[in-house]
Amino acid sequence: MDFNVKKLASDAGVFFTRAVQFTEEKLGQAEKTELDAHLENLIARGDCTKNWTEKIFRQTEVLLQPNPSARIEEFFYEKLDRKIPSRTTNGELLGQYMLDAAKDFGPGTPYGSTLITVGEYQKRLGGAEREFLQTSAISFLTPLRNFLEGDWRTISKERRLLENRRLDLDVCKARLKKAKLAEAKAAAAPDFQETRPRNYVLSASASAVRSTDSAEHELRVAQTEFDRQAEVTRLLLEGISSTHVNHLRCLHEFVEAQAAYYAQCHKLMQELQKDLSSANGDSIPNAFVINPSTSGMSVCSPHSVTSLPGASSPSRSLVSTNTLEPETLKIEEVKPPATGTRKAKVLYDYHAADTSELSLFSDELITVYTMPGMDPDWLIGERGNEKGKVPVTYLELLS
Repeated sequence: MDFNVKKLASDAGVFFTRAVQFTEEKLGQAEKTELDAHLENLIARGDCTKNWTEKIFRQTEVLLQPNPSARIEEFFYEKLDRKIPSRTTNGELLGQYMLDAAKDFGPGTPYGSTLITVGEYQKRLGGAEREFLQTSAISFLTPLRNFLEGDWRTISKERRLLENRRLDLDVCKARLKKAKLAEAKAAAAPDFQETRPRNYVLSASASAVRSTDSAEHELRVAQTEFDRQAEVTRLLLEGISSTHVNHLRCLHEFVEAQAAYYAQCHKLMQELQKDLSSANGDSIPNAFVINPSTSGMSVCSPHSVTSLPGASSPSRSLVSTNTLEPETLKIEEVKPPATGTRKAKVLYDYHAADTSELSLFSDELITVYTMPGMDPDWLIGERGNEKGKVPVTYLELLS
């Protein structure tokens, strides 16, 4: 093993100076070289692309494989560079269970023959799902994974290198600044010490000048390396645009695979319904059709439910009862009694069914009273100049 102590010490010194520079920048005690606006925008765009690509990738994995254990197993197979074993889909497993059950129940029985039919279609649905998963993994997941594990890792590496070059540049700038201050101080002091021979003591000003020259040379080298690394990073980040174009194409392929999969499932289910209808139409009654002759009631729409015995809701019964009252009671002719009016708080919103009723708004206060011959479930309500019938169940009468 070639153990270079000098190189190790040099690397440790560079690391230490970078750490000091970084800490001083965070504390506001040192100047920081800012990147140009274009590069900053590219970095922000790259970070945004990475974050959202990672989220889309993870959630697509969950969509295609909800089982976390299976996802972990696939992850290890990929890291070991081994082929992922074929896994039975839930539809195929369900179909196989139905076929096995049909053997025990008897394939000649109505239930057994139906299990065979449904089981075969479930296996076909499972096969369609398997094909969809494979297509989506190749056309959509793989490109996203390649970007995150390939291109983005390269970009991140170059960005870290750019940050190190920037720290080195700022260290050189600080070193040059100190050297110039030392040179200015030395220029103001005596050029040599009188107590020692001239050829023994180096001139302080000459030493400061050499230190300044060395710092300027280091700064030029650091600036060159920083500019070169900034250009490399910029070119890589500009490649994000082509990544978006590639991911757009992959997204279209993913949507097409989804559409084909769902269309295939729809077609299979329609065929299954036809097969079941033709096979069992004569022997098994359709549970979704009501036979009026056997049910003892007529088939009705949701709006006619109130005609069925015991099936009407309170609100519907109020409306049905109320429809007869306009013939015998005219709201515009109703006058409030001299006594017997009360205040009431509205509990719920109520929309008037016709012009004889008054719409109500939750938590408002209205004046209510009754008239002779009125349905006890209704009162006359007044709100300012508005008047109409209101249901008692929507009110809280106040004393």
